[in-house]
Amino acid sequence: MKEKIHPKYNTATNVSCACGNTFTVGSTKDSIKVELCAQCHPFYTGEKRMVDTAGRVEKFRQRYGNKT
Repeated sequence: MKEKIHPKYNTATNVSCACGNTFTVGSTKDSIKVELCAQCHPFYTGEKRMVDTAGRVEKFRQRYGNKT
């Protein structure tokens, strides 16, 4: 096997979420930015809310109506 072809593995990589939560994981990157994490994801929090990306929910509601 070839030596020195693998990237450097960092055991303390900081992950920052858009909600403000930060935690540490192991990764080959120095820092990671995410939009959702376990603190703000609706599946883990139990909240029913829609994560809207670029107005897609409003566009869907305009096209098909709000049937909730």
